[in-house]
Amino acid sequence: MRKDHHVFLRVFLCALLLFTVYVLLDTFVIERRIETAAEPQTASAAVDSETEPSAALPLAASPGEKAETVVTENSYHDGSISIDITEERVGDTTVYVADVHLASAEYLKTAFADNTYGRNVTDTTSAIAESVGAILAVNGDFYGAQQSGFVIRGGVLYRSAAKKGAEDLVIDADGSFGIIREAEITAQALLDSGARDVLSFGPALVENGEISVSVNDEVGRAKASNPRTAIAVIDELHYLFVVSDGRTSESEGLSLYELAAYLQSKGVQTAYNLDGGGSSTMVFNGRVVNNPTSGRSVKERSVSDIVYVG
Repeated sequence: MRKDHHVFLRVFLCALLLFTVYVLLDTFVIERRIETAAEPQTASAAVDSETEPSAALPLAASPGEKAETVVTENSYHDGSISIDITEERVGDTTVYVADVHLASAEYLKTAFADNTYGRNVTDTTSAIAESVGAILAVNGDFYGAQQSGFVIRGGVLYRSAAKKGAEDLVIDADGSFGIIREAEITAQALLDSGARDVLSFGPALVENGEISVSVNDEVGRAKASNPRTAIAVIDELHYLFVVSDGRTSESEGLSLYELAAYLQSKGVQTAYNLDGGGSSTMVFNGRVVNNPTSGRSVKERSVSDIVYVG
């Protein structure tokens, strides 16, 4: 009788181990390609003659006239898109800031790895950026590492399952930013109200010009000082893309509150925290600007998606 009991126990433990291994593989390794995303739109380099350009842009001399494209190691200006990248020190942390002016919201976009929505479909930020012709890109919300949380991209609803406590960034067709709580609205309602992209990571860092996190707020079990990625809006079609290095002797990293305070000092009205840690990457014209830190190595981590200008 005891022998039968031991045999049963061994079989049970083996089955439990196999099931656990399968769950881990299914969650983190096995690709689940659910839907191919719509083909990314290619924006014209010239401002449409019916569009009034932003006064802050070095735009063409007259409406509809194609401006000269001027590119340097840290800047890009073509009359429709203006990008200037600077590197700053915030305490013991290196921060990279892309100041972006757009003539139209059509130039602010998102993209999936391999142009496919699904689980564990990933690639590096630089590879995804290259595939869509991005001028500037940062990692997105890594939706594929989660089984819930709204996913809307390019006006298409891919995932409607709400995530408990989730605070999302909503980007409307006019390029404006808004913050919502998934417990208070459905993904379909957001889509119906004109949401073009919804990113579900968070939290919101700045709302209406005020810091919206406390000194002790953190993402899950993350350390207090981390590599970070954030996007923010200052005013109409004027954005900041921000990435900080971290977890190295050269760059400690930022807390959520430190990042929020820094962005508030730049005059942003809305700022949102994207996936950080080893995912934090900024790419400009095919070059990785920062020093992504994954584990003990300085290298890019593969991610599910990006936010980009192009």
